[in-house]
Amino acid sequence: MAVIVSARVEVKVPFHDCDPMGITWHGNYLRYFELARCELLDKLDYNYRQMEASGYRWPIIDVKIRYPQPTEFEQQLHVYAELIEWEQRLRIRYRVCDAASGRRLVKGETVQVAVNGATGEMCLASPPVLKQRLLPWLDA
Repeated sequence: MAVIVSARVEVKVPFHDCDPMGITWHGNYLRYFELARCELLDKLDYNYRQMEASGYRWPIIDVKIRYPQPTEFEQQLHVYAELIEWEQRLRIRYRVCDAASGRRLVKGETVQVAVNGATGEMCLASPPVLKQRLLPWLDA
């Protein structure tokens, strides 16, 4: 799938994110994904506060993660979020890479859907406000 827009954040693995074996506990990658996703949404000028103000909530309905290589305490990471689908849902792909070598360590994906804030009903298509925010990238 083609990348529509992407963002990157830097993470230095903190001690409290590691398990007794000294590697990053698997559940913490979701927090790293969230940091990158928030950066991506800010780049689109449609972050969670703006979503809510526009009348929609965007819950995550699916998550996938693969852990080919572990990360460790104090390791510098680059976490990338790439929007790859938007018309019916927000599908975002993630890569966690070692900052020094660029080697990919972890990958994943989330899917979010628009929910009408007033009715609580899931939308079958993304609301027009999302397309408005994406126009600079769709026209490119």
